[in-house]
Amino acid sequence: MQKNTTQKILITGANGQLGSEIADALAIRFGTNNIITTDISINSNPDKKFKFEKLDVMDFDTLVQLVKKYYITQIYHLAAILSAKGESNTQIAWKINMDGLLNVLEVARIFNLNKVFWPSSIAIFGPTSPKEHTPQHTITEPETNYGISKHAGELWCKYYFEKYGVDVRSLRYPGIIGYKSMPGGGTTDYAVEVFHKAINNESFVCFLEKETCLPMMFMPDAIKATLQLMEEKKENISIRTSYNIQGMSFSPEEIIAEIKKYHPEFLVTYQPDFRQKIAEAWPSKIEDKIAKKDWNWKPDFNLKKMVKEMIIQLEVQKKDWIKEGVL
Repeated sequence: MQKNTTQKILITGANGQLGSEIADALAIRFGTNNIITTDISINSNPDKKFKFEKLDVMDFDTLVQLVKKYYITQIYHLAAILSAKGESNTQIAWKINMDGLLNVLEVARIFNLNKVFWPSSIAIFGPTSPKEHTPQHTITEPETNYGISKHAGELWCKYYFEKYGVDVRSLRYPGIIGYKSMPGGGTTDYAVEVFHKAINNESFVCFLEKETCLPMMFMPDAIKATLQLMEEKKENISIRTSYNIQGMSFSPEEIIAEIKKYHPEFLVTYQPDFRQKIAEAWPSKIEDKIAKKDWNWKPDFNLKKMVKEMIIQLEVQKKDWIKEGVL
């Protein structure tokens, strides 16, 4: 590859909830022309302003070709099968989540990319992990396909850093709540769907028990944490598996109470399904003092502030859709 001092960033899974917003944030820093978005489906590409390439992350040869073609220097590897969907097809979920990561790490090693970002998850924790203020270093015995793949992925990231010097960085995301895209198949996605039901004056059936408390994060904080970590000096990164980060923690009952301040007639029923067992194995609150120490992590949003912003943004979105004839 030719030497190129400009950052060229490839994003896998770019059409997902997190990928589309990270692309926008990276474009502000590096320029739209320096962001290459990829996903398994061309038809699902929602944003035509970025260069887009079809990519199956299990296709190593195509990944290599794209890195060569665009002189890629960084990869944000976001393609994954999430927790709830992962339980319905364990072999496919494992292959995508594990082989996809190994392909990216190998490409980073071969082409000496300067950085890789890969998201882990609170799903690495299990029923034997501490539920309150779960520390960075603790028992991790996940019980889901997704959690097992994330746990293994963390160890592979550490291995590639220590053995090959690949500067791969990671965050253990809690549930992420955003207004720009629909839920993507995670156990915490009730906290996204509930807003859409309220805005559209529809009733909501929650698949978790009303008192099930889980760690969550508003999308702007997730983007902030990701870019803050990636921009930190290499010598300040002490965790080479994945950093704990905490945004806020709440139960379905608590977030619905906040939503009802804006939509008091909102009707909710509770019908727990298989995702309840998944949620019960996860922590209710994460302890993130190492992220605070290493790169000054601090969230901007609490539950009240997040709910207000979600309602405002979704109301604007709904008005636009009505005007455009979508609704």
